[in-house]
Amino acid sequence: MFKTIANAWKMPDIRKKILFTLLMLLVYRIGAYIPVPGVNVEFIANQVADYDVLGFLNLFSGGALGNMTIFALGIVPYINASIIMNLLTVAIPKLERMAKEGDDGRKKIASITRYLGVILGLVQAIGILLGFGSQAVQNPDNPFDYITIIICLTAGTALIMWIGERITEKGIGNGISLLIFISIISRVPAMIQDIITKVELGTITFWSVLIVAALAFVIILGITFVDLGERRIPVQYAKRVVGRKMYGGQSTHIPMKVNQSGVMPLIFAVTILMLPGMIGQFWPESGFYQWYLQYAGPDTWIYAVVYALLILFFSYFYSQIAFNPVDVSKNLQQNGGFIPGIRPGKPTSDYLAKILSRITLFGAIFLAVVAAVPTFVTGLTGVASVFGATSLLIMVNVALETTKQLEAQMMMRHYKGFLN
Repeated sequence: MFKTIANAWKMPDIRKKILFTLLMLLVYRIGAYIPVPGVNVEFIANQVADYDVLGFLNLFSGGALGNMTIFALGIVPYINASIIMNLLTVAIPKLERMAKEGDDGRKKIASITRYLGVILGLVQAIGILLGFGSQAVQNPDNPFDYITIIICLTAGTALIMWIGERITEKGIGNGISLLIFISIISRVPAMIQDIITKVELGTITFWSVLIVAALAFVIILGITFVDLGERRIPVQYAKRVVGRKMYGGQSTHIPMKVNQSGVMPLIFAVTILMLPGMIGQFWPESGFYQWYLQYAGPDTWIYAVVYALLILFFSYFYSQIAFNPVDVSKNLQQNGGFIPGIRPGKPTSDYLAKILSRITLFGAIFLAVVAAVPTFVTGLTGVASVFGATSLLIMVNVALETTKQLEAQMMMRHYKGFLN
């Protein structure tokens, strides 16, 4: 990874993209420290520290929610909008046709997703402010303070989406994932300081910290191994004579990744699981919230089972989006390619679908097992949100994906130089 970054830095055009990305990330981090006017920061910080769901939202916002800054909502509204649009794309034929129209169709869907993200950001801003109650506002009798807070939070969400898209278009790519990555990384210094304080006070032992660090190292190795793993399907192209030239005849392969969907199943699963707790916290004395805490909260077996099932579902859902066996089979047939021993057409698509199902099952089970690391890690460190398996999965996957983006851009630059 460090070698790839060093090589990319030597190329002027890619260096400009890296500097632009760093500038956008700096703007994102500065926004995480600009407070929203008219809020009671001390009260909100105490509420965030007391509730696990708000603590997780605080992690995804890089600590902005705890300080109630303009980026307090983080990237969660955009993630929810992406989930809804991906599900609707499969369910609504018009959106499905739009997705297959190429760049124009994808731009239209991206535009709809942005508007939906802003709407969800507005709803979430209103919900969080009402959930905190009048104590969260310095002057609760002034309705304009409520309007100002809601507008600032919603505008912050829109600005975060714009920053992520600029990184994707003009930076090194992978913009939204990089924002999540930098949000989690920004919490590491506070986490380390918290662990050191607990060790000094005797709340936890030094050996328990070493055990957690060793566990995190093993998880990182496993994530890297699975993320880089792929099944290579051999493909043979038939020889064709066009005019006086002969084309084809070469052998190649189709790479099918074990983890086709990357980190998105985890992000989507966690986002959905946060919703019941977030809604329940608006009415903390309600029977629903009490039942949720007792039977379906983060430390219960129901939560772990639902979490694993959601990871399985989104793994299969995204693998079908990332790799469509029917389209791959049609492209092979149109270009004179075939898999040895498999007839072109439907037999090829069925064969690819069968292999995709098997390797996706392994990748999904791995993600579910790693994400369901025993809860004793929470009691061991007290900062499970960073040392937790979900955070490690996100950080490692984003780091690997960003490295691949840089390698792809360097390779593309070499090809352009050769062609020019």
